[in-house]
Amino acid sequence: MNTHDLIVIGAGPAGATGANSAAIFGAHVALIEKEQEIGGAGLNSGTVPSKTLRETALALSGWHSRRLLGVDLSLRREATVGDFMWHSQQVSGGERKTMEEKLRSNNVERFRGTANFIDPHTVRIVGVDGSEVRLSGKFILIATGSAPWHPPEFNFDDACVHDSNELLHLETMPKRLAVVGAGVIGSEYACTFAAMGVEVHLIDGRDVLLPFLDREVSRALADTMTANGVNFHWKEKVTHCDGSRPGDARLTLSSGATLDCDGVLVCAGRSSNTAELNLAAAGIAPGNRGLIPVGAYYRTVVPHIYSAGDVIGPPALAATSMEQARIAVCHALGVTAKSDLAPLLPTGIYTIPEASTVGDTEEAVREKGIDYVVGRARYANNPRGRIIGDEVGFLKLIFRRIDMRLIGVHVVGEQATELVHIGLIAMLSEAGAELFNRACFNYPTLGDLYKYATYDALLQRGLPASSSRRP
Repeated sequence: MNTHDLIVIGAGPAGATGANSAAIFGAHVALIEKEQEIGGAGLNSGTVPSKTLRETALALSGWHSRRLLGVDLSLRREATVGDFMWHSQQVSGGERKTMEEKLRSNNVERFRGTANFIDPHTVRIVGVDGSEVRLSGKFILIATGSAPWHPPEFNFDDACVHDSNELLHLETMPKRLAVVGAGVIGSEYACTFAAMGVEVHLIDGRDVLLPFLDREVSRALADTMTANGVNFHWKEKVTHCDGSRPGDARLTLSSGATLDCDGVLVCAGRSSNTAELNLAAAGIAPGNRGLIPVGAYYRTVVPHIYSAGDVIGPPALAATSMEQARIAVCHALGVTAKSDLAPLLPTGIYTIPEASTVGDTEEAVREKGIDYVVGRARYANNPRGRIIGDEVGFLKLIFRRIDMRLIGVHVVGEQATELVHIGLIAMLSEAGAELFNRACFNYPTLGDLYKYATYDALLQRGLPASSSRRP
């Protein structure tokens, strides 16, 4: 039996990061992955591919050029699925190659196969050819990720019904796409396909888009998505999906209405990949949808077994998954390089336009009873915003009134997921209006929005927060 300091199960963002980190600190590491390609959902079916498809859609459709002097630089022929998917495949392939090289240079021992526990320290690996290998580990990190959940209302064997993984293997571009679920994944894909000229219908049982967002940002994003061609069906659920007709599907909604389409994308949440692990043999009981419960340092109820990434649940982001794995590995090996996760985590949503947030929303600040002031700056009043043709974007900053410390950053518009990091660093430094007042930003840049949003807040500081102007 092979013995290792650390066994990592799953080679996605969390698993590969944990394996590399442990190896750098001198541990003998084994990394197990059941799929042929490493990278997990982050590289193969989720984060990187979906964001690359978004950029491809913007490029092929001439999206940006439409707003600049009325010029349309979109393709003069109909874009094929091959056109649409090519860049995504190239980017994911390049990232996988980089990940492979890091693992190889750090001497991480790789195993291909399905892992399951024999006892709390022993893992059996069943290879694709049926062969078996057993590994013993002083510590174990479970990072098996998650997969799209399949509601029973949908038959995923029907050719036109897809989950977010299958969507990357489309053979034809749909002309009328129904997206079921207006969460982050559903909203992102709805925007991407709408940009390509697909008629998109977004169906959700709620009446607010992404309710965890600041309500002002949520409204602005929903309005812009509508203007960009996304058709919302609020307070509706799909009660039946008839995909028996070749190339066609009919959805029956809870209101009794029907919707015909040639593509259905179901985004109904995700389930943790734990069914094959035999967690009971390790002494771990998974929760709802297979989630593995963890405590401090991402340690499970079994002290030498840790878990990180999507498999433990929210926030289920590639960035946080990698940080969780680093913390778990450092704790297991007694390394002090990293002991905790930052108290503030940014959220990036790659819709069209992008949206991003960190800290408190205005609604949360009100509920906490904090006296606050809001400052806003519009892209349309910023020279860089004018250059790129963004007429709807804005930055919203929330300051605590007593000392003007920054407590919330909310952005909707081009490069929002980049722009939010300026506010994130300021908040982690416990800074606020004085920092932005003193700072000199390059001109013309979107970063300069921070200075003018701060000026707006300072001008309003003597006014009741309820008097804050809308952007």
